[in-house]
Amino acid sequence: LFLAVCAVGIGGTFQYGYNVSIINAPTQHIHRFLNETWKSRYHKELNPDLLTFLWSVIASIFSLGGLCGALIGGSMAICLGRKGALLMNNVIAILASILMGISFPTGLFELLIAGRFLIGINSGIGLCVQPLYIGEVAPKHLRGGMAMGSSIFLTGGILTGQIIGLRELLGGEMYWPLLLSSSCFPAFAQLLFLPWFPESPRYLLIDRGDELSCAKALKRFHGSSEYRKEMEDIQQECSALDGEKPKKPWQLFTDRGVRWQLITVIVMTMGQQLSGINAIYFYATYIFEQAGIPAEKIPYVTLGTGACECLTALTCGLLIDYLGRRYLIIGGYLLMTLWSIVLTVSLTYQELYSWVPYVSMTSIFAFILSFGLGPGGITNTLTAELFIQSSRPAAYMIGGTVSWISFFTIGMLFPFIVNGLKQYCFLVFLLECSLVAAFIFLVIPETKNKSFLEIKKEFHKLNFGRNT
Repeated sequence: LFLAVCAVGIGGTFQYGYNVSIINAPTQHIHRFLNETWKSRYHKELNPDLLTFLWSVIASIFSLGGLCGALIGGSMAICLGRKGALLMNNVIAILASILMGISFPTGLFELLIAGRFLIGINSGIGLCVQPLYIGEVAPKHLRGGMAMGSSIFLTGGILTGQIIGLRELLGGEMYWPLLLSSSCFPAFAQLLFLPWFPESPRYLLIDRGDELSCAKALKRFHGSSEYRKEMEDIQQECSALDGEKPKKPWQLFTDRGVRWQLITVIVMTMGQQLSGINAIYFYATYIFEQAGIPAEKIPYVTLGTGACECLTALTCGLLIDYLGRRYLIIGGYLLMTLWSIVLTVSLTYQELYSWVPYVSMTSIFAFILSFGLGPGGITNTLTAELFIQSSRPAAYMIGGTVSWISFFTIGMLFPFIVNGLKQYCFLVFLLECSLVAAFIFLVIPETKNKSFLEIKKEFHKLNFGRNT
């Protein structure tokens, strides 16, 4: 089971984290490449406004690709199977790597845009299908810890991208095309290792009706002596579904039986993206400068933020099946609310005392730790647990779409929020974190050690009223 999580993670959420972080290092080199290409093509200087526009397209087309990936990921998981969709997804990553790698030698920045769009599609599919596969192969008592594999690989991808992007490695002027095309290596790794693992047993029995392959897969994952309990659980879900086909995303919006599960996924996904974590990364460089860290050393301190996220994802993975989902996610949001207050105060009085920037620095790391311990990891885990087999792929498509739209929106609006409110922008995130914590406290039951059918029954009262 552990090796299966690694095999799906390396080409799944790892790619998302890796490709989000590697684009930061070569910013100046890509600017120079755009200028030189434009000059040799049109024999005139590139307008600064047009340069800014081209760079923003290269950076943000990734989230547009991610949105497209989220929209097709669920359908791919139904048609090709969870494992088949992940394997096919690597073809997109390899094509994207080739396009980004040859953009510099050919002098075609358009290939860079196309490559970023394709790697966005790859990330969108990975974020949708990987948690789906892990959630379906995991036994009840390990489901939380295994589902955290998605977050561990995502944060591992961010940290790896930050390390590889250092100027001593591939972040230098000579090597940036290699840096952008290096995302083919995780894709090749998954193509090498994933075929050794079975398809999701739930998919084999419920969607394909193949009981023999399901039993065989369960024996591989859970051992010959333990697999029967899991088999009974899947058979109960199969008979409860009574041949119901996988639902389309729009059908979930009209299905009263999943109304509150769907509202929960939308609120949690938006809450995760709009929680202020992006603001923290935006402010990090400024705060590190204020603390007296030399500009050339800041990339190394930034590695600390990546390491922080990675550490908390691992910690959350160890605690989730012991403490439960509710305690961790509510606690995470409440701690983020607290650190938003501290950060607002410390940024306001940044110039007053020499020790205040260090309070800001501590708050940044504490905020990231709180995010990783709760919202960062548990959001995806709960999406897998709140739905039964027929609704799960569609729920991931909706959750992924909301996530990418929120990611894109905050990317577009955030500079204006910061310019308008300065350090008080964290008051907006403070309000958002406390509201999401209140919603989770009032609506979401504990899902630890419960089968998918038991969780569905918990929501039945909310969806149909107390008397039914």
